Amino acid sequence: MDPGDWPGNLGAGLLPAPDGSCQGVFLRYDLFGGRGPAMVIGNLPEGSPARDVAVDEVPFEVAQLLLALENEEEVTVVGTEDVPVMQGDNLLIVRRLKLSESRIACVQFDRSDNVLVTIAAWDRPITDDLYALLKPLPAELFQTV
Repeated sequence: MDPGDWPGNLGAGLLPAPDGSCQGVFLRYDLFGGRGPAMVIGNLPEGSPARDVAVDEVPFEVAQLLLALENEEEVTVVGTEDVPVMQGDNLLIVRRLKLSESRIACVQFDRSDNVLVTIAAWDRPITDDLYALLKPLPAELFQTV
């Protein structure tokens, strides 16, 4: 992801493991000029504890978005739908999560290197155009130091 592709503020965070490996990277995108994030994008490798959620529990990124917005409402996953999306010459199978809070849009897809990408957006839909802006983080980022 190139920060120059996005208007507004873009921040990044790492989820470190005790052994020094990276258990995830998340990006917080603020389109609202300091009034809270519009979107949280997570990249969680296989084995990351942040991927371990119950069936109806929201993904880590949704929880982070709610926390950043200081929204304490309980939100659950009420349904999912798999949707094919073209990204350049590649076909992505995107899982759209339907949440009990209708102002949150959330999608997930697996990369070929088993990194789970989750996008959670507040009060705006996630369209197919967004996938064209995403650039994969290098797999080396998730290696032990």
